[in-house]
Amino acid sequence: MGMVDVSEKPVIVREAEAAGKIHLSPLTLEEIKKGNIKKGDPFLVSEVAGMNAAKQTHILIPHCHQIPLHTVNLTFHMGQSEVEARCYVKARAQTGVEMEALVGVTIALNTIWDMVKYLEKDQEGQYPETRITDIRVLRKIKGAVDK
Repeated sequence: MGMVDVSEKPVIVREAEAAGKIHLSPLTLEEIKKGNIKKGDPFLVSEVAGMNAAKQTHILIPHCHQIPLHTVNLTFHMGQSEVEARCYVKARAQTGVEMEALVGVTIALNTIWDMVKYLEKDQEGQYPETRITDIRVLRKIKGAVDK
């Protein structure tokens, strides 16, 4: 078994976008909007964390190939009760980059949780409203073969 041999596959442009949500309390969302999070801007820190994670996917998931990524872009949108994160990844490679997009968005969401957890805990130290949901690949695109 082991990694799939992709040596005979052509190098083509590969793109993938993944998304997910973190549900937070109204108080936490308001504190994010006001810029009052003790550890700093959760979107800025989560963007860096997500980019680093996407680039290290091959270390985290044993059968993933090491793919030099051309771009990793994370975006965040605040909703009524949640933050949606999206991670877009692009590379010229012999295999897809959807795992990189999924890892990037997952770590970005976990980083947000880490940065606001002091606001999310109840008296017992639990997280009654906090949850990460809807992690999924939104799209995967195969481009033209390099010549």
